[in-house]
Amino acid sequence: MFTGIVEELGEVTEVSWLDQAARLTISGALVTQGCTPGDSIAVSGVCLTVVECSAESFTADVMLETLERSALRLVQAGTPVNLERAATLNTRMGGHLVQGHVDGTATVESVSVEENWTVLTFSCAASLSRYIVEKGSVCIDGVSLTVSQITDSGFAVSLIPTTLAMTTMGKRSIGDMVNVEVDVVAKYVERLLPGYAQ
Repeated sequence: MFTGIVEELGEVTEVSWLDQAARLTISGALVTQGCTPGDSIAVSGVCLTVVECSAESFTADVMLETLERSALRLVQAGTPVNLERAATLNTRMGGHLVQGHVDGTATVESVSVEENWTVLTFSCAASLSRYIVEKGSVCIDGVSLTVSQITDSGFAVSLIPTTLAMTTMGKRSIGDMVNVEVDVVAKYVERLLPGYAQ
């Protein structure tokens, strides 16, 4: 479980493509502090299990299902990624409950730079947008964000300069693919409602 508050902006240093899988090595001096194999680290919103770690980097395996569902299939050496260690019982809940289980991807449709904030608009499949509501929470590339607007093809978020500087959100441009995790509560409600509709 994560909070969607990015701890560190890391970088993919190596990608090894395996049979229906990939092994990523990622630099991150903060998230590797006290790290041991088996720990969970969210990489741009995708919960990965640490296989190996050192003082400056860690390695994780990514299976085919995750590659097909997320934008991790596009990473290469030099790709910046948002990093967050798994939450503990002492963690401040500054964002929202994030599982690190990406539901799908969205594409940056527009970037509107204002004086004190930037608005990113995303297009996504209807199977994702049905769970996204205005002023609700959404996790984009591991960043807990508030939906500022619902559009015909997706949604928009408004970002302050701090978020832009401390995460990959400040590097996003039109056409970029991002990972999306919708609020899990919406999915549970949908799953339970048919039993009461009879």
